[in-house]
This record gives sequence, C-alpha cells and structure tokens, in this order.
Amino acid sequence: MYRVMIVDDEPEIRQGLRLKVDWESLGLTVAAEASDGEEALKILENEDIDIVLTDMLMPVMDGVSFLDACRSRYPHVRILVLTGYEDFRYARAALRNRAKDYILKPVSSDELSAALQAVVRELDEEYLDRDERARIAWRLSQYYKEMREQMLVRLVREPIGDDRAVRDRLTTFELSDWDARTIRFATAGLRRFRADTAEKTPRGVADDPDDRSPDTLRLPFVMLSREFAETKRIPAFADGQAPGLFTFLLPDDPEAIRRLLDEYADCVRRYLRADVAVGLGEPVAGYRAWKEGYTSALLAWHLAAGGLGGGQSLAEEPGRNDPSAAPPAAVDSESAILRLLDEGKLDVLEQAFREELSAAFADSRIRFVKTVFRLHLLVDAVARTFRVPLGPEESLWLRPELAAQMETPDQAVERLMQSVQRIERSVRERAEDAERLRLRAVEQFIREHYMDDLNLTDLAEKFHYHPTYFSELFKAKIGKTFTQYLTDVRMENAARLLKETSLSLWDVAELSGFSSPSYFSSKFKRMFGVSPSEYRQSVRRQETSEKFDGA
Repeated sequence: MYRVMIVDDEPEIRQGLRLKVDWESLGLTVAAEASDGEEALKILENEDIDIVLTDMLMPVMDGVSFLDACRSRYPHVRILVLTGYEDFRYARAALRNRAKDYILKPVSSDELSAALQAVVRELDEEYLDRDERARIAWRLSQYYKEMREQMLVRLVREPIGDDRAVRDRLTTFELSDWDARTIRFATAGLRRFRADTAEKTPRGVADDPDDRSPDTLRLPFVMLSREFAETKRIPAFADGQAPGLFTFLLPDDPEAIRRLLDEYADCVRRYLRADVAVGLGEPVAGYRAWKEGYTSALLAWHLAAGGLGGGQSLAEEPGRNDPSAAPPAAVDSESAILRLLDEGKLDVLEQAFREELSAAFADSRIRFVKTVFRLHLLVDAVARTFRVPLGPEESLWLRPELAAQMETPDQAVERLMQSVQRIERSVRERAEDAERLRLRAVEQFIREHYMDDLNLTDLAEKFHYHPTYFSELFKAKIGKTFTQYLTDVRMENAARLLKETSLSLWDVAELSGFSSPSYFSSKFKRMFGVSPSEYRQSVRRQETSEKFDGA
C-alpha cells in the first residue's frame, strides 16, 4: 500500500476527500492529514509518505511555499495539487515543482480516482525498476555470494523447511533452473605430495623446496576455485565440514564436464603449482536429491585422492545405486548417534554399525565403501558438536584412503568405535562442558538455518533433548527463550540487510526468515523502536553525515 497525506486547512474538505475514493482498491491508504504546509513538512520528516494531495491557499505556510520546500527536501514524493482557485501563480508553482496533476475543486470521485491511479502506475513502475536494480546490486555483493553459498551447504547437508519455502529460497538465489535439471556435483581438493618427491610433483611443475602441502594452500585453493566458479557462472560452495574441498554444481553433460574440469585443473596447476583431484558424483534431479549427489561426489573424491578411483562417477551394477533398493539405514542421522551416546548404549550402536556394514559388504564393494564413508561423516559431525578432535588415523578428511583400505566389516566397525569411544570418554570426563558445547552447536545451527522454518520441537529432537527440558535448559544457559534467540538472530540479519542493501521490505523479511513483511515490520519496530524504513533512512543519514564530516 502506498501512503497518502491530505493537506488542507478545512477539516470537512479533508474528510470529504477521504470519502470520495475507495483508497484500498487503488492500493492506497490515507496515512496522515495536515492543515497547512508547515505541519505537512513535519509529518514528511517523521513518516514515510508516497503521495501528497494538497490545497494551495492555506494559512501559516501556503501551497506555493510548501511545494518549493517539498521539492527540495523530499523529491521522491508525488504531489497532486487540488485547489479552488484557477490562479496562474499556483499553476506555475505546480509545474515548477513537477506536481503530477493540477485539479480544480470541486472534484468528482472519478476524476480524483483517475489522477491517483496514474500516480500509482508510475510508482509501481519506479518501484519495480528500483527493486530490480537493488537485486542486481545485491547479487553482485559479497553478502549475497556468502548467503547463496550457505544456502547450498544447507541443502546438501539437510534440507529443512516445507517445499514452498525452499523453492522460494531457490528463486531468490537464482537456483531454480538448477533444481529443474539433472545435475552432477564435482568435489575438488588438492592431492597430497612432497615437493622433493619427483613422481608426486604436479605435471609440468619444477621441484619447489617450499612447503606446498594442501593444508598450506587451502585458503588460496578455495579462493581460486570460487573465482573460477564465478567466471563460469556456475553455483559452487565450500563446506566447512569438509575442510580443503570445493564443490561445483554442473549440468549432466559428460563432454562439457570434461572440458570444464580439464580447464579447472590447468588453472589450479598454473596458479598454485599443485595437482587437483576431482570426484564426480552420480546424476541427480531436484534439490531433494542433492544431498545424495553431494555425498557421492565426496566419496568419489576420496577414492580419487587415495589413488583408487581416478575421480570417476560411482555407478554400480544396474539397480544397486538406486536408494530405494537399499534397506533403510540403522544409523541414519547424527541425532541417532547422540541418542545412543546419551543412553550409554555403545553396544547397541556397535551392533547397528556391524549390521549395516555387513549388509553393504554382502551387496557390493562400492556400497560398502560408501557406507563406511557415510558413517564416518556422522561420527565426525558428533565429534565436532562436542569439540572432540579426532586423530589422523580416524579422520577421512586427513586420510582419504582409509575408507578404501578397509577390507572387512569388522575393520570398519573397529575404526568407527575407536572414534565413538574417544567422544564418549571426552564427554564423560567433562560432562558440564559437554552440555555447554552441545548448546553451542544448537546456537550455531540456528545461526546457519535462521531463514528456515525452525521450531523448538524439531530442534530438540535433532540434538536429542526432551522438548520441555530443552526449552528450560536453553533459557537457563543462553539467557533467552528459544523464540527470543531465534528472533534476535533474524533481526540481526534483517538490520544488516537494511543497512547494506536496497532490497525491498518483502525481500528483507523473506531472507530473514519472517513469514510476512507486515509481521516483520511490527516485530522490528517493537525491537528497535522505529520501522524498517525509518531505520534504513537513519542509517543513510548517518553515513552521509560521517562522509561530510570526514571530507
């Protein structure tokens, strides 16, 4: 709704104008009234007004002076002049200040509605252009790139929220086309080598006495990969849970994929003097399958980095790579491991590992390795929740060849249980810290998923708490209720968007996790004491003042 102010010194005229028009049907609301130009300027200073309907002959400050001041201070406001005097001076003032219409009293309902409709159309076009420019500027900003990457990471880890909300996010981050096509994930990471070992030196690169391990090159590798993805206009992300790796989304076109990955490998070799290993995942269609596609790319990378796969896709015998053909996993989530840890049922967890790995081993070698890899990912996630460092022999990230070296289910179970027992000992030895660390993981999860439809019950289940106990514990340890904390995180992000972008109120609300702009506006004003628009204006004024002060 566009906001209108009526300026006339006669109250009955103002009331009559209110009654002449079906304001709501035009997308308008009468937000303010003023009896003269001076009062109207004070209202403009403190409120967002889009259209001013003003008389010319008024006390204190007449229409001519008001139009001059309004044009100078508030050039964005549209003005309709409504007067009972056909005076050349008034008409000239209206033209000089670019009034949208000059209407003589008495005015009919149809005439006034037509004039207002013309202004509304002009405002609609301007707002559409402005919103589009704002979106383009935002999409070029670093903040947008960060949020888009975070969105991708969330989708490939654990899609949360109803389908409509997720698809809205996909549209916002220009990912809808990728959701509609068959794609492959390609995960890349540097091969490990020593500069003094000839056969492991990158092809075409002279020996270098400096330490050029993947660990020391991790940051430049990710930066170079990100720049390559931006140049090729393909979605890509770095997953914090997979350090040192970078993943691209690619259309399922084998020849185009081969050319692009060859070019990428040459780029890494040229600028970092290192070889890159790439794992190509299985084809998947639709965002709900992205998690499986990403997991298959991670496994393909591990096989390639361990010298066992060459980076090829992980296709198996017909039917065997169909998820519906496999039995349901006994341990299918981080929360399942958390639950058994909390209950002290390590024997039950070990048996679940053994049954799942034995079934996979009996089915095929590749399914066995994929299962080993998936279970290690879950155990790694639990270790990170409690800040328990795993040793080199336990981490698939540090030793990607470990998964493929396991020859039997018993070997795999033994390695998994070594990690689980390390976590269990650490948690037992520092029980109070363990609770604190788990709540810190809850906070981190909220900060990563604030855009999604989060609720206390689902979060309690994920981190294995009873909802009532979780609610009380959260408030006692964090100092706020779950709802207050989630709202604060969302408002923190909304304030940043209002400050750093020109996005519309609708976009800001959506990107901050609020269900509607009106609900967002009311919550924002309750928290900050001003409306979102007023907050944005105050930030702009402060930035302008600081700019002039520093000049």
